[in-house]
Amino acid sequence: MSLLAALRKLFAGAPATPPAPRSPVPAPLTEVAPEPVAPEPRLRSVQCIGAHGFHRMAYTEWGDPHNPRVLVCVHGLTRNGRDFDDLARALAPHYRVVCPDVAGRGRSGWLAVKDDYQLPTYVADMITLIARLDVETVHWVGTSMGGLIGMIIASMPDSPIRRLVLNDVGPVVTAASLKRIGQYVGNAPVFPSYEAGESYIREVSAPFGRLTDAQWRHLSETSLKEVEGGWAMRYDPGIGEPFRKTPILADVNLWPIYEAISSPTLVMRGAESDLLLHETAAQMATRGPKARLVEVPDVGHAPTLMNAHQIAPIRDFLLEGR
Repeated sequence: MSLLAALRKLFAGAPATPPAPRSPVPAPLTEVAPEPVAPEPRLRSVQCIGAHGFHRMAYTEWGDPHNPRVLVCVHGLTRNGRDFDDLARALAPHYRVVCPDVAGRGRSGWLAVKDDYQLPTYVADMITLIARLDVETVHWVGTSMGGLIGMIIASMPDSPIRRLVLNDVGPVVTAASLKRIGQYVGNAPVFPSYEAGESYIREVSAPFGRLTDAQWRHLSETSLKEVEGGWAMRYDPGIGEPFRKTPILADVNLWPIYEAISSPTLVMRGAESDLLLHETAAQMATRGPKARLVEVPDVGHAPTLMNAHQIAPIRDFLLEGR
């Protein structure tokens, strides 16, 4: 099933309705010092249902678990929720920050039918997650695929998304970028050592731009797992099957989805990105939600949101909505 066909199928059904929010806890009569934010996340999971059965989606949760203000951060195609550790630490004093591992990635379960690795599956899983969190509205940060999931949810009537950050993705996904991604997704070998795996990640993720050794190590440690015979990427190779089955003949045009979004939107673009072109980003500032645009120099697809100068504009934009 093509991306556009999948989206049409998605929109043919009735959108899921988020649950009613929990009644807020009354504020104490006397002023007390706030509880310190946990330096490490809580590891949790939620059971989801797809076209061919149940699967478990893992997520990390930062900050006060009773905070009614929730920020959902969703990663790119082959990545996982730990990509957002630095952003989550920065925003945990203000939000309950939730970073899911999309099905087939990170600690989440793998889907039995690989053709189910499609946007409609991911959208349904995120609605299940929001229901688990027991909130009526959320703010959303999505990198690449995570941004597409956010766009679809934000475009629907009665969407729970109130503020939207799209990290290097928009309503036109270029054929050139899809072909580049398709060359490596699902094709990673078993590496003879951890060091070989990190070297591979540095190579395929070179468009992330200049990172410190510690940052590369974090991205690698959270993306590799030890297996028989060496080390492997922490995702189901089957996520690449829909790519290989769908001919990439032209750019994917999602302007009708983007133009249906009404929530305030920020677009962060890597200045050298081959997925979100500058012309597309510029149009996003004048169409639909008329997004605010921030470009990150010397970065391609996509900004990692691990540095203060990338985190600051996202933090400022999200906290405007308090």
